[in-house]
Amino acid sequence: MARRASPPLHTPDGRYIVVRGRLWRAANPLAADVRAALVQSLMTARRDVRRFQAEGDVAGLRAARARVHAAKVGLGERGPVWWKDGAPDLGRRMIHNTEYAEWYLDRAAELAQPGDPPIQLVGVT
Repeated sequence: MARRASPPLHTPDGRYIVVRGRLWRAANPLAADVRAALVQSLMTARRDVRRFQAEGDVAGLRAARARVHAAKVGLGERGPVWWKDGAPDLGRRMIHNTEYAEWYLDRAAELAQPGDPPIQLVGVT
């Protein structure tokens, strides 16, 4: 799997990252040690998912997927939203269908470097 050359684009409020024109809930800003422990648990569970899939271990796979889900809930990427102002969860929506559409279009000018080809913003017309 290829690695990103740069960190993902975050919305101004830090609630989402933008991937190919779609909003994905960003992780809850947790204490570094708590976040590290959850990320370690998540990665271990993901490795177990891969292993159990290869082995055909249905029960192990189910348990590993449950651990992935639990880690993602702990990180704030799934489950109840981690912000407290009552704003809805816009995760998985195309950014051009949300309140972030104008901000996203404005980012194109900031992201472009002199001499770069025009930036194509996915999902925005």
